[in-house]
Amino acid sequence: MPTIVYIVLAAVVALGAGIVLGRLLAGKARQDQEAQAQARAQQLLQEAEEKANRIRDERIQQSKDKFRQLKNEFDLDSRRQKAELEADLNQRRLGIQEQEQSIKQLTQTTQRQLEQLQKKEKDLDMLRDKIQTESQQLREKLETQDEKRRSTHEAQLEKLTRQQQEVEEQRLQIQHQLETIANLSASEAREQLVDSLRNEAQIQASSYIKDVVAQAKLTATKDAKKIVLETIQRTAAEHAIENCVSIFNIESDDVKGKIIGREGRNIRALEAATGVEIIVDDTPEAIIISGFDPVRREVARLSLHLLVKDGRIHPARIEEIVAKTRKNIDEEIVEIGERTIIDLGIHGLHPELIKMVGRMRFRSSYGQNLLQHSREVANLCATMAAELGLNVKHAKRAGLLHDIGKVSTEEPELPHAILGMEMAKKYKEHPDVVNAIGAHHDEIEMTAMISPLVQACDAISGSRPGARREMMESYIKRLKQLEETAVGFEGVNQCYAIQAGRELRVMVNADNVSDERAQELSYEISQKIEKEMQYPGQIKITVIREMRAVAYAK
Repeated sequence: MPTIVYIVLAAVVALGAGIVLGRLLAGKARQDQEAQAQARAQQLLQEAEEKANRIRDERIQQSKDKFRQLKNEFDLDSRRQKAELEADLNQRRLGIQEQEQSIKQLTQTTQRQLEQLQKKEKDLDMLRDKIQTESQQLREKLETQDEKRRSTHEAQLEKLTRQQQEVEEQRLQIQHQLETIANLSASEAREQLVDSLRNEAQIQASSYIKDVVAQAKLTATKDAKKIVLETIQRTAAEHAIENCVSIFNIESDDVKGKIIGREGRNIRALEAATGVEIIVDDTPEAIIISGFDPVRREVARLSLHLLVKDGRIHPARIEEIVAKTRKNIDEEIVEIGERTIIDLGIHGLHPELIKMVGRMRFRSSYGQNLLQHSREVANLCATMAAELGLNVKHAKRAGLLHDIGKVSTEEPELPHAILGMEMAKKYKEHPDVVNAIGAHHDEIEMTAMISPLVQACDAISGSRPGARREMMESYIKRLKQLEETAVGFEGVNQCYAIQAGRELRVMVNADNVSDERAQELSYEISQKIEKEMQYPGQIKITVIREMRAVAYAK
């Protein structure tokens, strides 16, 4: 038992010694590690400082190099700017030297001119003194002569007074003797003499007035004819009767097939869009455009030109080109109006009136071009007004605007003279011009001096040989009435009279008019035409209903 105790005690002692020794060894190892860590940290710090120094030196060197580079660039820029500045300064210095030289020359010239002026002033002073001396001498001489003349005049005046007294005495004696002989006083004799002279003067004046009136009657007609003939000769104009056909020339007959299109769809679309008849026949290198409205024919002709030039001919493209052409025609109308008033020397015309003047280019009156007729009337009025001493500007203005009622887009049930007068009044024209427009067909009373002048010039322009043709005007009126008859029906969008009025094409709205209603509509239009119009032969009424399906891909 004691042995075990000893063993245990020895083991405990050994264990305690081992623990103490272990702790001592562990502390020593920890100290060694700490020393190694401190040494490593010291080494890392030293390496970091060396690296930082190297980086700092590199950055400092880079900064120095960059500074040196920037300095060199700055020096180059400074030298270049300095050179430019020196060149500019040299140029300015040369300019200043030239200006100084010019100023010097100008100063010398001015000095010479000043010396010449001073010399001239001296000469003028000498001449002034000489003139003053001569004037003084002349004044003294005139005063002497005046004294002599005054004395002579007084003597002559006294002599004349004595002679007048003697004459008065003799007159009184003779008057007394006459009164004694005639047994009349002087006042009674004077009255009898005045009465006899008055009667004789009245007789002579009446005779003279009769001669003047007779001479005026003889020469008035002659002078009026002379003025009219001279005016017509000075305002001669060419006349061309308007027709209803335009010719569109093409380079090859192959183009006709493109214009017609597959199953005629292109030509139908073109006729529907323009309202004219396109005639494609065997005529070589030509297509005939038929229609009574010159604007429609011009739109069709220009549209065909653009389509043939572009080469893409299909219904959508046709409608696009026709719309674009109509816009161009509107611009051309304004340009024609402006060019017309410039040619005639008319100023201050309202833009709407200018547009109406341009629209006259595409209208005709009894086959006579309306713009040409109005220009001619304006020139005739101006010439006659100048001959008669009237206001030339007002006369020319009234002559140009006298038929603007014919191109009104409203087309009311008013005579064109009254409609033109209302439009002129609306756009603040002179009252004389307004009256001349309204009275040129005697719809209203003439109150302005130029009104009968406009009426006479209108008749002169329209009565020239070949100026007008009644059949053409009645034909156009019949076609317009034909179109207006069909437009009044519900659902009708557009209506065109073609084939010289033998066919009426009516375009209807597909949403409002069905196929069955289209047939009924053609019958109703034909019945109305039969009741309201007179026409030769028969008229074909074609109602066109087209349904379009449109979609957009996005």
